[in-house]
Amino acid sequence: MLKKYLEEKNVKYTEKLVDQDDAAQKEMAEASGGFMGVPFTVVTKDDGTKETIIGFDKGEVDKVLGLN
Repeated sequence: MLKKYLEEKNVKYTEKLVDQDDAAQKEMAEASGGFMGVPFTVVTKDDGTKETIIGFDKGEVDKVLGLN
């Protein structure tokens, strides 16, 4: 659902398959504080700050990305 939503909003993203990529799994564990559920989203803003979103929360995705 998250991928479809981002595509509908023309938001570019990079998908990392944590079940197939050990480095991506480690990166997710560190960024999420050990949470390993998906989807887990890391948004890197223009100023370099990062925000994370656990699960598919359309309202939070819109807020973090500044979407309407």
